[in-house]
Amino acid sequence: MLLIEQLQQNPLLFLLVITIIGLSVGSFLNVVIYRLPVMLEQDWKQQCQELMDLPADKAVAKPFNLSHPRSRCPECGHKITLLENIPVISYLFLRGRCSACGTGISLRYPIIELVTGLLSVVIAWHFGFSWQTAAALPLTWALIALSMIDYDHKLLPDNIVLPFVWLGLVINLQGVFTDIPSAVIGAVAGYMSLWSIFQLFRLITGKEGMGYGDFKLLAMLGAWLGWQYLIQIVLLSSLVGAIVGISLVMVLGRDRTIPIPFGPYLATAGLISLLWGKEINHLYLQYAGLA
Repeated sequence: MLLIEQLQQNPLLFLLVITIIGLSVGSFLNVVIYRLPVMLEQDWKQQCQELMDLPADKAVAKPFNLSHPRSRCPECGHKITLLENIPVISYLFLRGRCSACGTGISLRYPIIELVTGLLSVVIAWHFGFSWQTAAALPLTWALIALSMIDYDHKLLPDNIVLPFVWLGLVINLQGVFTDIPSAVIGAVAGYMSLWSIFQLFRLITGKEGMGYGDFKLLAMLGAWLGWQYLIQIVLLSSLVGAIVGISLVMVLGRDRTIPIPFGPYLATAGLISLLWGKEINHLYLQYAGLA
């Protein structure tokens, strides 16, 4: 109770604690982003082997999850020690290289840790010491993990999306972000809206314009924020996607035929709506002469 009172009365201490938590969670998200797709692939392979009555793959039979085996250097197999796993600081101390063989460590790992820490502080600063912060933090962390997994594999795992759909509905039983009718309608409308666009696009062109994971992700955001924010999220995600897509083509020379995952843009738009959705809606209504 004393710690809670200190955090409530001392905003700087509260933000410092959130920063440390955010950086630590960012380190864990690096594990999730790398391992969860591998775990899913192994599970799918094992199911196929059982269905086809094939002998089990020994490599698949080995335990591989978020906690086992310990993280190690992919080049020399050196097991990462506790001191070498301190977010950001250990990367700087090791100068971005494995302590055993000197192989370079990807800059992506500390970047994800820093982004997670920064966004965690933004959430805490915006909502203050409140239940909204306690709820918004895990949502933000989930959106970071989903964005990176979708970027890497064009996959939005049900293991993350579906629990957060239900969690959003449960949280809004208490009206943390919206009322429960708006949350339920948001989940249903979020899924059905993109599903309908998908079916219409496939009917006209014979091609699939997006994946089912995108439908579920918008349903998840609808469950958290309510149906009132769905149009805003879709428009913002389209805007962000257009800007990034054009930049990739014009600046980096990316091939236009290579599909770009939509999940990161939905996640970014959802985070923007979480923080400033009311202000954006108010400005729109004011500009339209409706407020």
